[in-house]
Amino acid sequence: MLSQKARYGLRALVELARAQGTQVTSGELALRADAPRKFLEAILLELARNKVVVSRRGKFGGYVLARPASEISFAEIIRIIDGPLALAPCVSRLSFRKCDDCPDLATCSLREALLRARDATSDVLEAYSLAEAADCEGAEVFDLSVRPA
Repeated sequence: MLSQKARYGLRALVELARAQGTQVTSGELALRADAPRKFLEAILLELARNKVVVSRRGKFGGYVLARPASEISFAEIIRIIDGPLALAPCVSRLSFRKCDDCPDLATCSLREALLRARDATSDVLEAYSLAEAADCEGAEVFDLSVRPA
């Protein structure tokens, strides 16, 4: 599951993408992203350290994206905030390690499915940019009252 921290960060970055290079204050971003201001400021600091946003201090300060929104993927942001996309460390491309309770990587019956899930997730999130999200008007809403047969 995506953490609340990642959700706030992504929503704030989508708002910066919509601002198209105009500086936005942390207070305004917090309102637009429906996020607690102090928590969002910590997230923005982390994103600034990773060169996703640029912050300007002072009375007329604020935040802007460090690169074009089309060059910033959801996968990059999620990795910065939440870490690897993989469901288990044994299928992570960037933070690989054997699972603590795994007797043998070569014969693990879970790895194939987890690797496919990791690859599919990565493919989608790598291909989806802040620019696309900024242009999006919403996605399918599921009717929870309808139960599958």
